[in-house]
Amino acid sequence: MITPAYLKKGDTIAIVSTARKNIDDNLKPTIDMLEGWGLKVKLGKTIGLDYFQLAGTDEQRAADFQAQMDNPNIKAIWCVRGGYGTVKIIDKLDFTKFKQYPKWIIGFSDVTVLHSHLNRMGIESIHGTMPVSIARATDEAKNSLCAALFGDTLRYTLECDALNHKGKAKGELVGGNLSILYSLLGSESAIDCSEKILFIEDLDEYLYHIDRMMMNLKRNGCLSSLKGIIVGAMTDMKDNDIPWGRNALEIIEDTVKGLNIPIIYNFPAGHIRDNRTLIFGRQVSMEVNAKESKVIFE
Repeated sequence: MITPAYLKKGDTIAIVSTARKNIDDNLKPTIDMLEGWGLKVKLGKTIGLDYFQLAGTDEQRAADFQAQMDNPNIKAIWCVRGGYGTVKIIDKLDFTKFKQYPKWIIGFSDVTVLHSHLNRMGIESIHGTMPVSIARATDEAKNSLCAALFGDTLRYTLECDALNHKGKAKGELVGGNLSILYSLLGSESAIDCSEKILFIEDLDEYLYHIDRMMMNLKRNGCLSSLKGIIVGAMTDMKDNDIPWGRNALEIIEDTVKGLNIPIIYNFPAGHIRDNRTLIFGRQVSMEVNAKESKVIFE
């Protein structure tokens, strides 16, 4: 895997929207934080655009992202928020220059489209909190993003969850938002889970949808060759009038319980304030025992 150059003081980071619009004046906390880290900030042309739910037309969002990819003065691209829409521009992007001079792409949720696409290209990317969330993000979430961008080692030690599967594993971390991973199957951006460690999280889904998506991953062979699984936050799940009968974590456990691999549940990443940073494409070691769980990035 190719690791983009780590940032240094004086570098410029671009903030753009690949999906939902951001028309509010809400980026001052983010800009102040980045400037406090010694970085310069450039707001893309999609910030402030208003096209129904989206930050401009597909062509406008693609053009903005392309401009930041091709600009040698931009050292990282941070997607302002998720929502829906990144998949509508992914095939409009030309990654030719980006492959020669890769830079960090940062975000989560709908940005999983980019993470999965970049992973298939052999380039690392950063799954972490986004600009609209900085005002309410925990210090741990912000500090872990800073560490990832500047090349410090990411290490997480957590209390053991009752659902965890004990064991040790080492492999490349892939994944992101479960709904997006599910939607990409069969496309050029589909996740490759072979001999990998899979991270998943999701928001605002019906419980039976979680079951359907997990069964799809299973039947597509995405689970059988995994070395490990890390399950992040399953936030604001919904149920029908007739209950499904299990919560999101129990649904996931029912799908993966036959796998003889370590599994961590309730990892602090996803649609929560404490959204710890992960580096997709990076080799990680995970260890799960009765007392604690550890995830260490090489």
